[in-house]
Amino acid sequence: MALMAASLARAAGRLPANKNVKWALGTNLWNYFPRVAFTDILDVMRDTGFIGARLTQFPKILETYGITAAQMRREADRRGCRVVTISFNGAAHVRERRGEVIADARKAMGFLKDFGANHLVVFSPGRNNSGEAGFGAMCECFNEIGRAAREMGFYAGLHNHLGQMVETREEIEQCMALTDPKLFYFSPDTAHLHLAGCDAVKTLEKYKARLMMADYKDARRAANTTPDKLDRNAIFDLGDGEIDFPGCHRVLKSIGFQGWLVVDLDIARHGPRASYERSGKYVVKKLEPVYV
Repeated sequence: MALMAASLARAAGRLPANKNVKWALGTNLWNYFPRVAFTDILDVMRDTGFIGARLTQFPKILETYGITAAQMRREADRRGCRVVTISFNGAAHVRERRGEVIADARKAMGFLKDFGANHLVVFSPGRNNSGEAGFGAMCECFNEIGRAAREMGFYAGLHNHLGQMVETREEIEQCMALTDPKLFYFSPDTAHLHLAGCDAVKTLEKYKARLMMADYKDARRAANTTPDKLDRNAIFDLGDGEIDFPGCHRVLKSIGFQGWLVVDLDIARHGPRASYERSGKYVVKKLEPVYV
């Protein structure tokens, strides 16, 4: 019994500490594998130390997994896990649909509030909608989403993404300039920054005052390619790509960051559990000595 207890203690010691920096994963990864019960995702979270989840395809995800919000909350609580945000998107570039978008954002935040969450990650519309008028309308809508979020005790922030209206360094800068820093924040994705030609560390440093959470996702740039769409094969487990995560962590340390980082993998070459075990080891070995 003593040997077993010692073994379990050693195993637990290899998991991310989840102190100032709290670690989460994205449920979208499981869409690339044969369907499992949502409790299987929660089991991976509990066992690997990535104890938060960012939900995708809300509210359809409840139907996809045949689970109610109450059941999801109960099963998460049983495992010491949490739902921490939703990947939110809508026709923010269309002024005539703004009321619909804000209503959907409020619905998503109402769902999250029951889980004790207070962040909404906001994606921009698809890149085929780009244009000066649409970009301006989108930023106006982002401010309205941010205003609704603050009224509900939430923070809403931009998530940059390849193939969407906010992809490049210039577009991120424009969006940040056209949105109110008191209403709308920043939730960057390091892989999408890197693949779009941005420096992840410098971007976090520049917008650290608006940083609400982030995706720590590793990537490698392929030669002679353009960042017009995401190639899942460019995404890697933490530490297997080219991104300077210790440098990113030093930025977090400089602001005393206390919040969630989402390792939202697009590919798991040996399955989700193996990828999150590998990523967890990298967190413990390389990142926690910088800032835990």
